[in-house]
Amino acid sequence: MKRSTFDAILSFLLGTSWAFVLIGAWGTFHLFSFLGFGPALFLALFFVLIGLFGILLLETMHTYRERRDEQIKQTKLLEDIKSLLQKSG
Repeated sequence: MKRSTFDAILSFLLGTSWAFVLIGAWGTFHLFSFLGFGPALFLALFFVLIGLFGILLLETMHTYRERRDEQIKQTKLLEDIKSLLQKSG
């Protein structure tokens, strides 16, 4: 099945978002480790939450796209059924 450009870009953005979250959390933890374990862990988790929010937005875009494509297919089927019913009777 051929993927659209939108799907390819969305997949790329999801992959880079996960990399951003993982590497960013690690970097944030090490950047603020001079403050101690607790604050560094808190800031790293805060960074992860912000990154996961971005991933959630991308996944929501993907879900809406799939739903829209499915609705287009269903509308086409209903129009075909309607035209068949009008022809037959």
